[in-house]
Amino acid sequence: MPSQSSAPAAALVAPDTATCVDCLQELFDPADRRYRYPFVNCTSCGPRFTIVARVPYDRVNTSMAPFAMCADCAQEYADPGNRRHHAEPTCCPACGPTLRLLDADGDPLDADGDPLAADRHALGRDTVSAAAGMIGDGAILAVKGLGGYHLAADATNEAAVAALRARKRREDRPFAVMVADLETARSLCTVWPDEEVLLTSPRRPIVLLERRCASSVAPSVAPSVAPGNRRLGLMLPYTPLHHLLAREIGRPFVLTSGNLSDEPIVYRDDDAKARLVGVADAFVVHDRAILVRADDSVTQSFRGRELILRRSRGHAPAPLPLGLPPARTVLGCGAELKHTFCVTRGRHAFLSQHIGDLESYETLRSFTEGVEHLCGLLEVRPALVAHDLHPEYLSTKYALSLEGVETLGVQHHHAHVASCLADNGERGPVIGVAFDGVGYGSDGTLWGGELLVADLTTFERAGHLETVALPGSASAIKEPWRMAAAWLDAALDGEVPEDLAVVRRNSPRWADVVAIARSRVGSPTTSSAGRLFDAVAAIVGVRDAVNYEGQAAVELEQLADASTPEAYPVAVGTVAEVGQAASVVLAAGQLVRAVVEDLRRGTGAPVVSARFHNGLAGAVVAACAALRERTGLSDVALSGGVFQNRLLLGRAVTGLESSGFRVLVHSRVPPNDGGISLGQVAVAVARDPAARGS
Repeated sequence: MPSQSSAPAAALVAPDTATCVDCLQELFDPADRRYRYPFVNCTSCGPRFTIVARVPYDRVNTSMAPFAMCADCAQEYADPGNRRHHAEPTCCPACGPTLRLLDADGDPLDADGDPLAADRHALGRDTVSAAAGMIGDGAILAVKGLGGYHLAADATNEAAVAALRARKRREDRPFAVMVADLETARSLCTVWPDEEVLLTSPRRPIVLLERRCASSVAPSVAPSVAPGNRRLGLMLPYTPLHHLLAREIGRPFVLTSGNLSDEPIVYRDDDAKARLVGVADAFVVHDRAILVRADDSVTQSFRGRELILRRSRGHAPAPLPLGLPPARTVLGCGAELKHTFCVTRGRHAFLSQHIGDLESYETLRSFTEGVEHLCGLLEVRPALVAHDLHPEYLSTKYALSLEGVETLGVQHHHAHVASCLADNGERGPVIGVAFDGVGYGSDGTLWGGELLVADLTTFERAGHLETVALPGSASAIKEPWRMAAAWLDAALDGEVPEDLAVVRRNSPRWADVVAIARSRVGSPTTSSAGRLFDAVAAIVGVRDAVNYEGQAAVELEQLADASTPEAYPVAVGTVAEVGQAASVVLAAGQLVRAVVEDLRRGTGAPVVSARFHNGLAGAVVAACAALRERTGLSDVALSGGVFQNRLLLGRAVTGLESSGFRVLVHSRVPPNDGGISLGQVAVAVARDPAARGS
């Protein structure tokens, strides 16, 4: 890590910003010298964070250093009255980066997609038209963007999208789709005013929108784009190259991260050629290096406010205010899934771009390189390093391997609640409801359906979902039917009806899994809300196995009939806990029994799903009311990946507010593990003895 500077740079490096209106006008003006030039930018837009090597933010310290400005660009750069005054990435066709089209072997292609003769120069040919033509013909292209390579395919061509899915080894997870304009977005999805604001913002995130029914007026996207999903992730073009491609292609196109499943996005040219061989039919490349990888951000709207699901390009490294000024620099190392890290400078926290699931060497390297780079830009050296309690997380091992720093373990769900507090500029105390998959509890068990009485410094585990076995541990996460077996056996006292569809589908292994669950051998107990969703999804018939984390829960939400008002009853009781006050326990087994009874009566799955969501939301309200009686607290913070579920979140917020609670939800950072590192930092700053003594 860099040495601590006695005078940190005052200026902050800005996030990358979508092409502004003025630059777009130049891009499509035949009389302008930057007409159809894919690298148009000015002080209001263009690459920033992804091209910076070090501070100060001068051209010589960016990947634009190799491109000497021509006389015209230099004049604009020096003119205080010009909008390109001190625009470090400014350039034009005479002096800036060049776009090229390469075949799958890396050999140049001409504007018609044919091989170039060795003596022909690429400069000046219209590679965009050729690339668009290839996509229109069903090819899959790797396109070098702002923060990495994307894979592009015609979103209306089922064969092309299915081929992309097979080559990328991405079975079901939805693909993002780029559309040229709002009109096209509206033809595919319902776009409310608050969602339009998100789509058109300078950050240009992927926005999750409700689909419209297919019509003959506008082409529908292929089934393989988002199989079985009522929502689409749409985004508008955010670079000049994207604008040119979108206009040339003339219809929606998939634009997904250039990687194989579970790998970080490719951003180096040589790496792209090595890792995307066999995936892409051709490459759209340029000679401006990407120095920092950054995936597209993903967001949705909740009651008129943004609810970020993945905070990356367009957001990072914008600072987030800290309520307490750190006495020394703090690094939060994050968790494992949807990993981010966070570092402080002054009164601000700087949350990294989305790194990915920290389960491989490539992602670990992206994390460690990212820490080095961001600390270098901020000119800070962490002295206090916060980490998750899970001893096997790579982020934890990294934190404990650092020399010359003080380390602090922060419990996973306390970090979730602290993240929500920091997101809202609050310090607590609150009743924190942290629902997610699993997180390492301070008692060594697997938590995931938690009610905490917490502030930024301390927490008490005041309640939780009823616990159940996790049969086969990691296997139960990948095969939700195992959770169905465990929950049914526990909720029905072993008297599970053999005519249940989930039992019949899995009969060859059912008895063995139940035995494993009962034995507790290789089956730790968990209070996980995420695994409860998995169990109900399998019982209802949504799916017995998942191809990506959270898939069963997502599809269970998609299935629900949101117009259903009824809710399954859930008892909220108390149990004595060893060495502490009695805990509030949500009797989740009652939900499982009610699901079974409804299904056996012939109730439709959409109604069953809705009643389950409503019942769990009602249990949250009842549990918070019980804790209010004990503590006097009337503020509730909702966090954890389960609260990405807009149906559950909406029902819970409505019920809590109707019961007189003030409810805090996420907005600027994700409720999932992507916000954990901010929570770790907030806790570390509040607990730091140096801060308390200042």
